[in-house]
Formats: sequence, structure tokens, C-alpha cells
Amino acid sequence: MHNEQPSSALEDQIADNLRRAFQERASEKVPDRFLDLLRQLRTQDETHHDS
Repeated sequence: MHNEQPSSALEDQIADNLRRAFQERASEKVPDRFLDLLRQLRTQDETHHDS
């Protein structure tokens, strides 16, 4: 959804804070348990495609 109206200073501040919060999350290390799960899923996927 694209809003044609100019954003207010408050909306700009909210958007900046959201970007900052999500950027911090995006740069965190992925937990090992999730990496292990991804490996298992890839192995399963490869096994099913080879059948």
C-alpha cells in the first residue's frame, strides 16, 4: 500500500525506529538449532527429489 500524502514527523520517527529495531535483529547470529533444522530439511528435500 502506497500512501500519496506526505508523512508527518511522528510517522518518520516511527519508521526510523522500526528500521533500527529490525536491523538489529537482522544482524543477530542465527541459533544453531535453527541451522540444524535447515540442514535436516535440505537433506530431506534432496532425498525426496532424488527418488
